[in-house]
Amino acid sequence: MPFARHPRPSSYAAVADARPVPFWLDDPRRPEPLPPLVGPTTADLLVVGGGFSGLWTALQAKEADPERDVLLVEGGRIGWAASGRNGGFCEASITHGFDNGYARWPEEIDTLLRLGEDNLDGLEATLARYGIDCSFERVGNLSLATSPHHLDGLAEHAALARSHGQDTVVLDAEETRALIDSPMAIGGLRTTTGSALVDPARLAWGLRDACLSLGVRIHEGTRASGFGTTTGAGVRIETESDAGPASVDAARVALATNAFPPLLRRLSHYVVPVYDYVLMTEPLTDLQWKTVGWDGREGLSNMGNQFHYYRRTDDGRILFGGYDAIYQRQVSARHDQRVESFALLAEHLRQVLPQLEDVGFSHRWGGAIDTCSRFSAFFGTARDGKVAYAAGFTGLGVGATRFGAAVMLDLLDGRDTERTRTRMVSSMPLPFPPEPVRGLGIALTTRSLAAADRTGRRNLWLRTLDRLGLGFDS
Repeated sequence: MPFARHPRPSSYAAVADARPVPFWLDDPRRPEPLPPLVGPTTADLLVVGGGFSGLWTALQAKEADPERDVLLVEGGRIGWAASGRNGGFCEASITHGFDNGYARWPEEIDTLLRLGEDNLDGLEATLARYGIDCSFERVGNLSLATSPHHLDGLAEHAALARSHGQDTVVLDAEETRALIDSPMAIGGLRTTTGSALVDPARLAWGLRDACLSLGVRIHEGTRASGFGTTTGAGVRIETESDAGPASVDAARVALATNAFPPLLRRLSHYVVPVYDYVLMTEPLTDLQWKTVGWDGREGLSNMGNQFHYYRRTDDGRILFGGYDAIYQRQVSARHDQRVESFALLAEHLRQVLPQLEDVGFSHRWGGAIDTCSRFSAFFGTARDGKVAYAAGFTGLGVGATRFGAAVMLDLLDGRDTERTRTRMVSSMPLPFPPEPVRGLGIALTTRSLAAADRTGRRNLWLRTLDRLGLGFDS
């Protein structure tokens, strides 16, 4: 059964009164902002960006060397961007899923899988060590087949994944609907390990508090505006805030800005911002949950290029997002609200779970994801090794940013580690072409992926991109 391409008027009405703010950030537990940077200062390590990537970098740097002077600057509030707007899916995968990792680095997939599992275990241990309450819950994943062509090759895919230690199991329609009662489900893939759910904003705030407890200096409302003239052996970063301009002379700099305009211009060739949209329902009644099932609380998605992701929350809501992936040339708050995408999500939720036809929506929001041509993070250095970066997490950065932070610290400290020896870390994705070719190519790719979801066939354009190692996904 194909998903509707256009929402009914009732779906527009259903989302009209939802609060236009991220559910996770709409929380009285949100900490008060920290003051901006004032005047010039110095640091052993400057971290630019206060999302997951930057917070993990600062925390791990301080844990490794308590004497290191670590400063983090954030242009807005801690966790206000992608880190506070995602679905809270915390995956072991550092390659944006087994399929993507195996397609790109088959010779080292076992190493990458192990590093990812170790990273998730380390993340969970950190939460326990600092008492971070973010509703971390290992739940497993269920991916629903909703069109007949999704079933093609499913058994072979599962067998390949199992041969590399993944606990992937193919389910038929009856087995899938026993887990969630959706008339669209005609089969599925289930894994029970390697994934968790979190409250992403509370994770970010918990990491903030952990950093502060170790002596990391954090300044919010402080935007890094560019590189200044360096007079010594380090790097100078100029900043702007309501308090006025300031600067940091740092021995090392870690750039963790992801979808936002990079301080290193060359990175703009590798990352494009894609806007993703999310709905949160009102809490379901006990009767509604009984009609849905979903007692296992798995993280859910449906197969396809344009896919949805959905999960349960602590207070009995359903988060439903994805499908639309809207490329924008610039990151701007004006793209956060797109009523067409919200109405389409409401329409699709009613297709997946028609028993929730009358459910209301409490929140609607959007935000930018940084994506690259290989769909998973890439890494590198600049300024004679004094600056490191990690970017391109493509929506699966809740867990993978911790790994990326460790890579940046390895690179800045000149350490030869198992992480840095992987081809994933040592190689770069193919760059995107300049505008207007970039925008035209992405638009053509998006239309082609939508057609492939309807027909099950990849056209000449998509097959060409496959051969080049390029693509576009939601």
